[in-house]
Amino acid sequence: MIKYLGSKRRMLGSILEAVASVPRAGTVIDLFSGTSRVGHALKAAGYRVRANDHNSYAQALARCYVEADREELLRDVERLVAELNRLPGEPGWFTQTFCVASRYFQPRNGARVDAIRQSIAARGLPPRLEAVLLVSLMEAADRVDSTTGVQMAYLKSWAPRSHRELELRVPALLPRASAGAGEAHGLDALQAAERLEGDVAYIDPPYNQHSYLRNYHVWESLVRWDQPEVYGVARKRVDCRERISDFNVRGRFAAAMERLLDAARAPVLIVSASDESWLTGEQLAALLARRRQVTVLEYEQRRYVGAQIGIYNPRGEKVGQAGRLRNRERLFVAVP
Repeated sequence: MIKYLGSKRRMLGSILEAVASVPRAGTVIDLFSGTSRVGHALKAAGYRVRANDHNSYAQALARCYVEADREELLRDVERLVAELNRLPGEPGWFTQTFCVASRYFQPRNGARVDAIRQSIAARGLPPRLEAVLLVSLMEAADRVDSTTGVQMAYLKSWAPRSHRELELRVPALLPRASAGAGEAHGLDALQAAERLEGDVAYIDPPYNQHSYLRNYHVWESLVRWDQPEVYGVARKRVDCRERISDFNVRGRFAAAMERLLDAARAPVLIVSASDESWLTGEQLAALLARRRQVTVLEYEQRRYVGAQIGIYNPRGEKVGQAGRLRNRERLFVAVP
């Protein structure tokens, strides 16, 4: 899966244990699905997952890893990945924007992205099959990028991995879960909380001012393929200035979280939050404790990749050292 700020890869075992502790749980709602790493693990464990994220690239990831079933699509995906890997490069908007006007990818790999993405768009594929191919392309590009792991900036000098040749691979599709077919939604989180029903709701919201849209705007443009107007050295989409979530605004975060927790249509809530969140652990526990009994599990983790390598400006120049290298991740398990 793609490199991702806030990935719960190291906490998957703990999250699965928390869900497994809920008697007779079959359906899990994931209201901020991101890369769908958690949803993928839940599906593998047999749960029916109803994933949601308002960003288009995240919905594509959920369609691939939660909604698409291996037995239905694998043969077509293998054939199409082989066909797309044979396409020669054809420079276009992606190459100009992210390889010439900026330096996220080597131009030859950008030209391959252009050619493959245009071919996918021209085929008129069913949504699930298209999503799997888009994820294959996204992950292929992620393996040859030249960033620190987020797309707020690119490196001043080419990363060693950027010299590799872009190659599509078949994503790790799973068979349909024993509890039922998964779903991928692209709703605002509060709308999803109001509409989607399950036995457990897993809630992992953003916790600071850095929106995932701005951090992964290249993937948003790759998936939407709308060739938007861009701005700045980082060539962000102009809608990065307009699509601002309440969860990325300090003064709105607490009220947004309270509304979400109240609206969630699941008896059991599992909330993930680090000690870098705008709400302290005590504040979040108090919100949950109004209606539920709360257990808090804590884990020490390394911080995101940027904290390990330092702070870079939009030109990819190192301008400072990050602070602490570890934080504490918490799982709040709230039951009736």
